Amino acid sequence: MANNEYPHKKRITVYLAGDSTVSEYSSSYAPRAGWGQFIQRYFDDTIVVKNAAIPGRSSKSFIAERRLVSILKQIKKGDYLFIQFGHNDEKINDPSRYTEPYSTYKSYLKQFIDGARAKQAIPVLVTPVERRSFTKEGSARNSHGEYPTAMKELGLEEHVPVIDLTANSKELFQELGPDRTKDVFLWLKPGENKNYPNGVQDNTHFKETGAQKIASLVLEGIKETKLVPLQNHIIK
Repeated sequence: MANNEYPHKKRITVYLAGDSTVSEYSSSYAPRAGWGQFIQRYFDDTIVVKNAAIPGRSSKSFIAERRLVSILKQIKKGDYLFIQFGHNDEKINDPSRYTEPYSTYKSYLKQFIDGARAKQAIPVLVTPVERRSFTKEGSARNSHGEYPTAMKELGLEEHVPVIDLTANSKELFQELGPDRTKDVFLWLKPGENKNYPNGVQDNTHFKETGAQKIASLVLEGIKETKLVPLQNHIIK
């Protein structure tokens, strides 16, 4: 009886902090989607996903806009905070967003970690998902420079689990190759979709099918890093 009366007692909330590759989109942007849109479907009903990711944000600008403060007001003991930044931290010509991999990037990420831990929540670092970038020979390229390495270094220093989505997504894109990755990313021919009448060739953002593939890589990462109790709630 007690469980039915207080179902929220058992609930674990997974907060997502990130950029456009994680965030949710309205139907006017379809089929553009972030992986955070699809992760809920992989969990049983004791897990609630709150996607706070916003397009265009870096670790620095997300904090400056008090978006982390907003998450920390709600997050509670036993919840998770997944943190994926990098795409916009790389924008060296934009001082409001740019961070340097081994100094400011790490120090802003540490604010997410410290904030979650102060509320007895569990921080999880997620290295930035790769862009669609290939050599002439068809080899998938690294598109994030030192940022993934810096994040993994911080994970070791702070004893925070790291899901290496950079490596896992690169492996997937290598497997698919230059042509088939167009089905993952937001590539559309003119007239193919009413939201993109002139077509689009976007090597950063995903179609819904691609975002689902990336979400499943995040799930694999949860299992690889043995995030308990979260992994126990993945629907088999």
